[in-house]
Amino acid sequence: MQGMGAGAGGDDCPFAFNFDASTFKVGDTVSYRVTGDPTFADMPFVGELVEVHDDHVVIAADSSDPTVRYRGTRESRPEVSADQI
Repeated sequence: MQGMGAGAGGDDCPFAFNFDASTFKVGDTVSYRVTGDPTFADMPFVGELVEVHDDHVVIAADSSDPTVRYRGTRESRPEVSADQI
């Protein structure tokens, strides 16, 4: 995510995302999407993987509140259902 900063030329995004679902591991930073509510359509969210399973991941979505965790799909940009938000 180049050029997303507020400076004249824009600074690089401060996050290093893993977009390769086949290499996901606990601690990776991912960009995820929320589906099922048009309010969140196409908005990128950032979270840290706290669990990685064959068919899903668990994302810690709020670094200030460790209880906020969402189950997401295991794909390059995991999808989280809006009913979890």
